[in-house]
Amino acid sequence: MEVRIVAFQETRVAVAEHRGPPALEYETSRRLIEWRIQHRLSPATHRTFGVHYTDPYTSAPADHRVDFCVTYDQPVQANFLGIVSKIIPACRCALATHFGSRAHNAAAVYLYREWLPQSGELPGDFPIFFHYVNVGPGVQEHEMVTDVYLPLGVRS
Repeated sequence: MEVRIVAFQETRVAVAEHRGPPALEYETSRRLIEWRIQHRLSPATHRTFGVHYTDPYTSAPADHRVDFCVTYDQPVQANFLGIVSKIIPACRCALATHFGSRAHNAAAVYLYREWLPQSGELPGDFPIFFHYVNVGPGVQEHEMVTDVYLPLGVRS
């Protein structure tokens, strides 16, 4: 798997925060999709991210946490869907791309289990995050492309 070191630029996002079992993530993402439609934010012009604070395979379901995000450069006004403003910070990252179903992300597993221990790098202060390159109801699982960003610590 190809891994590149990149400088990710600070990105303002609108966020649907998910707390709880992974099985309920779809309900959380639906809130963001509804808000996105209300604000006419096309996937072609507004990137979609997932900030993964926990690993759904190793965390207790009640402790699982992920933010589903869409780029949005304005403050998010109070809304009934619970969408809030956040920032994905500028950071130096290892970047790998996963092709296929988002149910099991091989690039994230590779970055943590194989690449990071052999790289001499340290993980950064921000959690791993995914850029869902292609989203929408017409995207089939085998067509899905996900860029995985692993923030890296400052080298001494």
